[in-house]
Amino acid sequence: MKKLLIAAGVLALSSSAFAAGKPCEELKSEIDAKLKAKGVQSYSLEIVDKGTGGGKQVVGSCEGGSKEIVYQRN
Repeated sequence: MKKLLIAAGVLALSSSAFAAGKPCEELKSEIDAKLKAKGVQSYSLEIVDKGTGGGKQVVGSCEGGSKEIVYQRN
């Protein structure tokens, strides 16, 4: 029973941290660094409200899922 309560507590803490999400600028910087490390050139990353990417590829979600980071090759 004790293990079950500990597991439930850990799950509750991790889900609340996940729901908060990362700040958009921080996540955008991380994605930018990964793309540069892979040698990707001529692209743009934009932070937009969820669902307003206009057909661009969504590569991240931030601020509790209210915003998205979209990728487009130039």
